[in-house]
Amino acid sequence: MEKTVALGMVLAAALWALAACNSTDPAAAKGAVAARPQVLSLPAQVGQLAFFDKRLSGGGNMSCASCHDPQYAYGPPNSISVQLGSDIAQTGARAVPSLRYRESTPAYDDNAPNPDGVTSESPGGGFMWDGRAATMAAQAALPLLNPVEMNAASKEAVVKAVREGSYAALFQQAFGAQVFDDTDQAFDALGKAIQALETEDLSFHPYSSKYDLYVFNKIGGALTPAERRGEVLFHSSGVANCSGCHYTGANFNGNTGLMSDFTYQALAAPRNDRSIPNNPDPIPANDDPKYFDMGLCGPFRTDHMPATPDTANPYCGMFKVPVLRNVATRGSFFHNGVFHSMEQVLNFYNTRDTHPEYWYPGDKDGQGAPQANPAWALQPTAVPGATVRKYNDLPRAQQGNVDEEVPLGTGEGGDKTAASGTRPRAPGSAPAMTAEQIADLTCFLGTLSDGYQPTATPATSGRCTK
Repeated sequence: MEKTVALGMVLAAALWALAACNSTDPAAAKGAVAARPQVLSLPAQVGQLAFFDKRLSGGGNMSCASCHDPQYAYGPPNSISVQLGSDIAQTGARAVPSLRYRESTPAYDDNAPNPDGVTSESPGGGFMWDGRAATMAAQAALPLLNPVEMNAASKEAVVKAVREGSYAALFQQAFGAQVFDDTDQAFDALGKAIQALETEDLSFHPYSSKYDLYVFNKIGGALTPAERRGEVLFHSSGVANCSGCHYTGANFNGNTGLMSDFTYQALAAPRNDRSIPNNPDPIPANDDPKYFDMGLCGPFRTDHMPATPDTANPYCGMFKVPVLRNVATRGSFFHNGVFHSMEQVLNFYNTRDTHPEYWYPGDKDGQGAPQANPAWALQPTAVPGATVRKYNDLPRAQQGNVDEEVPLGTGEGGDKTAASGTRPRAPGSAPAMTAEQIADLTCFLGTLSDGYQPTATPATSGRCTK
């Protein structure tokens, strides 16, 4: 038995090193995925093989790694807003997040404690953008059966693919000789195997960024002046205020620097539809003007749905605060993938309320010739005096939930100041950050990318070196 287990570990490790997203069966996978040698549990070994197994999808053409590519920090290998499914005629409705650093996420709770120990209790935890999966095992099962994702016909179809695949014997070693006798048991075991992989395999949480070298005072980890200024801005409650949600302290499991407090925020990201001129990939579901993706209150999560579309609900529009590690490697941002650069994201935070015409469509009630907006704006032009359809991806009844903390905020509802947590941001007023500060903040966020290799001679040219 010991020899069999050892052989399984060697086989799994070899296949993991060879596996690639284009493989049809993990036993025949080609291409290289670098990973340090590890001794993983039997369930995690199963998870390694299943992660690349395209036979688990309805069309036999898509694996977990197709959207969660290990060479892209287990995120999408492209900048498409929402990915195509196994049935290529179907398109997803939400952007695909990275799977790195998920093992510390607690289960969802309407009144979750905040790890910063300061913020009052609010919705937090869980997996998926709306927290509807309590564990990584439960999360792994959802894309398998989703018709716009992996599109497996049923649990039975998934289990049949595993039973007839190259790692069926290893699956039985990990979960019992009779595991295939019960479809539900076998399907649940598959989710647990993928969870074991994501928990045990160091490539899912390598802590190998420049930021880690800097925090733990290792050689080669010193930040440049621009990166250091960006870090100060990241923590500045009166200017950028990033750490207000992207918490850097120790979380519930003792891990530090995940850049998330696991809470939910309604940021009013612009609707990813055809109202954005030259939009390369609008979300097809948004062609229906009655369709709204409102996160915690639907449509995919159903336990917080409003009584009617016109009934205000405090959960509507709220999506999970993502982990910021490897954020600089992404090609699409926010739950609907509406932004495609870090420059856009930071300028959206900075000017959502001072210059809404940059981000939201305007009505035809303005006067004069259209004026050019900045190159990073979603709307290339704006007509002076036109009514801007702010927060256009939320029904009007739910727009009271929109976050107005620094650097956001319209100033509506009183004389709030930076000291009290919200600074007035009336349309036309000056944004919280300058262009130089946004550039510095971008430099700091770049230090969160894994795989950093310090050089003997630090670079002396480039924006982030000064």
